[in-house]
Amino acid sequence: MAGIPIRFGIIGCAEIARKVSRAIQLAPNATVSAVASRSFDKAANFAKANGFPPDTKIYGSYESLLDDPDIDAVYLPLPTSLHLKWAVLTAQKKKHLLTEKPVALSVAEFDQILKACEENGVQIMDGTMWVHNPRTHKMKQFLNDKEQFGQLRTVNSCFTFFADPDFLKNDIRVKPDLDALGALGDAGWYGIRSILWAADYELPKTVTAIRNPVLNEADVLLECGASLLWADGKIATFHCSFLSNLTMNLTAIGTLGTLHLTDFIIPYQEHQASYTTSAKPGFNELVTGWVQLPSEHTVTVDLPQEACMVREFANLVANIKKNGAQPDKKWPTISRKTQLVLDAVKASMEKDFQPVEIVG
Repeated sequence: MAGIPIRFGIIGCAEIARKVSRAIQLAPNATVSAVASRSFDKAANFAKANGFPPDTKIYGSYESLLDDPDIDAVYLPLPTSLHLKWAVLTAQKKKHLLTEKPVALSVAEFDQILKACEENGVQIMDGTMWVHNPRTHKMKQFLNDKEQFGQLRTVNSCFTFFADPDFLKNDIRVKPDLDALGALGDAGWYGIRSILWAADYELPKTVTAIRNPVLNEADVLLECGASLLWADGKIATFHCSFLSNLTMNLTAIGTLGTLHLTDFIIPYQEHQASYTTSAKPGFNELVTGWVQLPSEHTVTVDLPQEACMVREFANLVANIKKNGAQPDKKWPTISRKTQLVLDAVKASMEKDFQPVEIVG
């Protein structure tokens, strides 16, 4: 939508906020208007280091930013344990909310956030960037092609990276008081979302955590996985880890075709992204090779995927501000389903790795 850009305030100076603040500045319908930290100097240094506009307001408390009447929306990159408090306050201040994932420590917490957003008429979206990449739309077209892909049968998703000793000791994602969900909340969120995306966001019937997850001495997950089962027989698995080589694989297998990519969360290159499809393959007469070989497809994008996310979010906010539209329910519904599955993985671990039924 043309017109005055949506004015963002950033609460917290986390590392991920560097990437998203750049995205806000790249998006044609958004701008960084303010940044807040618990330290004025930290906020000022963050604004300078990341090239914020010279008129960006600097705040030494989160509350001060939320009280600014000139801020339309808030980007919230705080640790997960702080989401409930600050997301609810953001909504109560009538600020639209782009929040980091995982959205909360549990679906019960997220429901409190949703209630505040609904009561105050504000848009909420989580910061899962890859779903906004134009590549993702093209891949979905293939999955929806009944002649080439058929019916979805299996999804396998893997996101791992090898964390260094400093990360494993000091990063917020291994601290029980900050991000108690550990690798499940950070890396597992992407695996769960990718599976739901492939399944048209149909929730599975049951979720079963895989045995022998790895936890640190504070009982925070460093590595885990789960299997998901649908009533029609579809199955899916995901694996997430802070202890294995950087891998971002996603494979969706249908009755007729297969989709595969090895960089589904962060593309190898910022302005183009590829994926491979295979449709109705077979073997040659002597079974010494394949016929109908897989094909690679490359999608060129005008904006990085995180800027596409900001552009989409800002469009929704602008529609509410200018046209009196109701907040879009698509994105919070997807967030909630992702959190539901995440909760079920945790519950399965607590129940000796037995299947846990999903109740939507």
